[in-house]
Amino acid sequence: MCIKLICACIDIGSNTTRLLVADAGEGQLRELVTQRAFTRLGKSLASSGSIPAEKITETAEVVATQAKVAREVGAERIVAVATAAIRDAPNRDQLLTAVEEAGGMALDVLSGEEEARLSFVGATRTMLQPANGTIAVIDVGGGSSEIAVGEADGMMAWSASFRIGSGFLADSYLRADPPSADELEKVRRHVAGTFEGLEPPPARDAVAVGGTATSLRRLLGAELSHETLERGIRVLCTTAIADVAARFELDPERVRLLPAGILVLEAISDLLALPLRIARGGLREGVLLELVEGRRLA
Repeated sequence: MCIKLICACIDIGSNTTRLLVADAGEGQLRELVTQRAFTRLGKSLASSGSIPAEKITETAEVVATQAKVAREVGAERIVAVATAAIRDAPNRDQLLTAVEEAGGMALDVLSGEEEARLSFVGATRTMLQPANGTIAVIDVGGGSSEIAVGEADGMMAWSASFRIGSGFLADSYLRADPPSADELEKVRRHVAGTFEGLEPPPARDAVAVGGTATSLRRLLGAELSHETLERGIRVLCTTAIADVAARFELDPERVRLLPAGILVLEAISDLLALPLRIARGGLREGVLLELVEGRRLA
């Protein structure tokens, strides 16, 4: 069953809390409103071992604001999901309670496999030029990265989730502005060690979703070959964060995280032996498509 309605997804990630409001029906989404706030729960969790009370309050306030925006534009159903930082937090129940009370909706904490599957659905179902055959969807987030492989017109057949993301790697290794060659090499080694021995199924096409990928559209364009990604690294390691942010109209915090995210994308691209295209949709779109098709409750 597929219903037609205005619906919204609030996605609480390790770096950002994002809102998507869309007019949905007949398996299609028409974007109405998007919002983003850098709540950086992953950084707070890494530094203190749990989510600080002030971060719980801040995130709950962001969710309340985004839920209000969604309702003002006519959203009949709102789904809230949370990913790596929240699923790993020892005090996640405190955040769940605060968010649910502030936003007036339940918060669903996704597993790594669920995150991969929903990103696969969102990416493959919103492509302007549908892929033929097997496709890989790569989601580099702030606290985790997922790879999903399946048929472009079907279901995900294989997935893997890893506890590395742009926020975790940047906070762990990147101190200089711009980052130094030595710092970047440490990120490369960490990423290489994470993926060592991994053998994903072969794919004919590969697309990237998530904050790193969408930001790279401004910096590098929609096609991400190994050479293109290396060009991005050269820009980011020779130009101050503020200058890159001003030139490409990006948030400085996103620019700080980009080198780490690029190195994860590059490693996965090399592993698949495929260039990457930047997808139009991802996790939030996947959540809403499943909602209107009756496979997810709000």
